[in-house]
Parts: sequence; C-alpha cells; structure tokens
Amino acid sequence: MKNFMWIVFALMAAVTSAVVVVLSKAGIKQVNSSLVFAIQSVLILIVSWGVVTWQGNLPDVAHIEKRVWVYLVLAGIITCVSSLLGFYALSLADASRVSPLERLSLVFAIVLAFFFLNEKVNWQVILGAVLMAAGAIIIAVGGQTGK
Repeated sequence: MKNFMWIVFALMAAVTSAVVVVLSKAGIKQVNSSLVFAIQSVLILIVSWGVVTWQGNLPDVAHIEKRVWVYLVLAGIITCVSSLLGFYALSLADASRVSPLERLSLVFAIVLAFFFLNEKVNWQVILGAVLMAAGAIIIAVGGQTGK
C-alpha cells in the first residue's frame, strides 16, 4: 500500500491547491494581489516551521550542505515569483481560466526534469503532457466563464 500513498498525497495536494485558488480569488476581489500573497506567505512560514519543529527536524537545518542551500534558496525565490505572478493573473481573470494555465507547470516540469535531472520520458508521458497542454489552452482561451 505504501507504493500508492504518493498518489493519495498528490491528489490531496491537488484538491488543497484548488481550494487555495478559489479562496485567493475571493480575497483578491477586495485586496491587492501582492498583499494577498504576503499575508498567505506569513501563514505558510508559521505553519511550515511549526511542522518542522513539531516533527523534531529543526536541528537538521545545521546539516544541510551548501550546494543544497543554493538549490533551496533559488527554488524559494522562484516560488515567490511564481506565486506573485499567479496572484496577479488571478486579479485579472477568472480562476477557471488562470488555474489551467498555471498547471502547465506540469508540462514544463517534465521537460526540465528530462534535460536537467535526466529523468526518463516515455510515449505515455509525452502524450499526457500534450493532452494536458491542449486541455489547459482550450479551457483558458475558450471564453469567459459565467458568473
């Protein structure tokens, strides 16, 4: 069963991500998108460090290698940029149109993982990525959603 638990957690992450998009869109109607991101970031910081502390992993920070720090810092910076761009997009368009385009990150991740991490890509992955990209574009440009 452990071999399939990643699927459960990935699906739970997808559902919670969808809820975040909807709640953020509701909040952005009244508040600047950068301010919304800043508020959420503070809460993310508190909860994430709380979990690390609760799990007893805080001492592990001292053992992280310098090279890993570089990756983590760069990923953190890019996460901030990604979130700021996503929140701004949400302030400009419907969540049902923004979210599919943001999910094209899957396609970009497959390509980047292939080139930089040497991950294997087979025809099923390629077909799935093409179908997801096509679906995201169709949803995003398929017209205004009803309100």
